[in-house]
Parts: sequence; C-alpha cells; structure tokens
Amino acid sequence: QGQLVESGGGSVQAGGSLRLSCSVSRLAVSTRCMAWFRPAPGKKREAVASIDGSGTTVYADSVKGRFTISRDNVENTLLLQMNNVLPADTSIYYCAARDYATCWWPADPSDYTNWGQGTQVTVSS
Repeated sequence: QGQLVESGGGSVQAGGSLRLSCSVSRLAVSTRCMAWFRPAPGKKREAVASIDGSGTTVYADSVKGRFTISRDNVENTLLLQMNNVLPADTSIYYCAARDYATCWWPADPSDYTNWGQGTQVTVSS
C-alpha cells in the first residue's frame, strides 16, 4: 500500500495561483495512473485531472486550460499547478493512485486504492 501526503494548499485570491504537491512512498508515480480529486456537491469525489503511466493527461472541463497535472519521477511526487483560480475551486484536494498504469475517464474514485489525507484550497473573491 502506498503512502501519499499532500501539501501546498492554502488561501488565495481569485485569479491567483497555487501548486499542490503529493509526496508518494512505497509506489512509483511513473508506473501508476495518478489523479487529483475533490468532493462534488451531492456526488462522490470528482476527478480534477489524471496522468497515466505514459504521461498522458486528462482534465475535467471545469479546470481545462487553468490546471496542469504533472509528476516528478525523481522526487516521486505528483503535482497540480492551479492558475487563474476561481472561488468555485475552493475544496479539499486529494491525490490518489490506481494499482495500474492505465487511467480511465471519467475517473471513478472507487478504482483508486491509495489516497492522501487531502489539502484544503480556499479561493476568495
């Protein structure tokens, strides 16, 4: 079982930027489908972005063009660069890993077996 620890959350004004990090141990980010999730009203967690073992990325429409998911294979870290943030982006953000390199979209959180504890992002208008 992998250990995932998020950091980088905080408070920011609308239009600003934040970079979230997810430090991973006991599994290699380069060999797994990795994703960022956040709770959705009335739903289970929704995927914000994913990156598969080959580096292919997919984004939710709500963040496309503003967020960038990436990974640092040397540091074994998953990243989420959040630019031009909106008050609607206020949420807890979780990183997660599947047991496989392939990602499916839309991502189902029940497919992900390894989760971090979450980091809070608050965007003020």
